[in-house]
Amino acid sequence: MNEHYEFLGLDENATEEELAARYQQLREKYSEERWQDGEAGNEAARNLTKLDVAYAEITAARQEKGKQTTGQGSLEAVAQLLKENKVDEAQRMLDDFNERSAEWHYLQAVVFYKKNWTNDSKKQLEIAMQMDPDNLKYRNAYGKMNAKNDYERQQEQKQAPYVNSAPMHGEQMGGNICSDCMTCCCASMCANTCLNCCCPMS
Repeated sequence: MNEHYEFLGLDENATEEELAARYQQLREKYSEERWQDGEAGNEAARNLTKLDVAYAEITAARQEKGKQTTGQGSLEAVAQLLKENKVDEAQRMLDDFNERSAEWHYLQAVVFYKKNWTNDSKKQLEIAMQMDPDNLKYRNAYGKMNAKNDYERQQEQKQAPYVNSAPMHGEQMGGNICSDCMTCCCASMCANTCLNCCCPMS
């Protein structure tokens, strides 16, 4: 284990939040102890200096490692992960980049597309094309995405039910008869029948 991490009592895989919290905890501890009499105070003062050095070294090393992930080789590694459909791993690598080039935005668009986040993917492609307008790969991908979206919309329209094509409740083929009119007619017919039966014309 790296001696600086060992001094802080952390693993090299510790998060930035864990590192900052541990640094602050030890700094408060040694800052109080350095006012003690004798060797205890001297030891705390030395540990305080050692702590600041360890934290600075760890931070610098992490920043340098982050800069190294901006190379073309790393972008190719992300592309390979996407070919293997390792989307989450590819996203983690993209998140580590400090500089985000046109190719970075293109690969981010691929990640979003694989997650079916079409609108976000389209936005990333638009950024990539703005940064590198002569790149045919970006333009072709954008064109294919728009063509696919248009095709899907057309299919949805074909499959959608026609409005007012099916008879509504109370309707019959060949025309629409008002339900109130039907009720009125039925009532009239019943009344006439009753009158004819009960009071026959002489």
